[in-house]
Amino acid sequence: MKILGIDPGIASTGIGIVNGAHNNITDYFFGVIETQRNMPDGDRLNIIFSETKKILTSQRPNIVIIEDVFSLKEYPKSGILLGKVMGVLLLACAILKISVVEITVREVKQILTGNGRASKAQLETAVRNILKPPSLIKPSHASDALALALIGLFRYNNESL
Repeated sequence: MKILGIDPGIASTGIGIVNGAHNNITDYFFGVIETQRNMPDGDRLNIIFSETKKILTSQRPNIVIIEDVFSLKEYPKSGILLGKVMGVLLLACAILKISVVEITVREVKQILTGNGRASKAQLETAVRNILKPPSLIKPSHASDALALALIGLFRYNNESL
């Protein structure tokens, strides 16, 4: 089974892919889709959409797990912008008829670290303990995306998708 995890962001969208069955992970990949701050939002969203569609087409995951977006009261514009990123990610998946599950960051942290308020470093350590890579998983958006993919593998492995 192949699971794609996505950590949405306008500047950096994390991508993590795991292949395997249950706790037997045979392969993994991670990276980010980056956009430049000085570009118009529409151009940035187009890059995220186009690159996500390329990844979905080439990798053909069984399911996509996306971190559910949230908005902080102090930064409402950030939540709106993340909502736009989610829109293009969901659209890319819908066009290619790939199932999507949204999971909150707190749930991800709770499952992998035992603490829903774990730091990004603690989450990266948990992911590293499972995958055993030769070095740190950077940037943190990629590590978060791998965490999402791992949860997808553990949770949805037996379902016919």
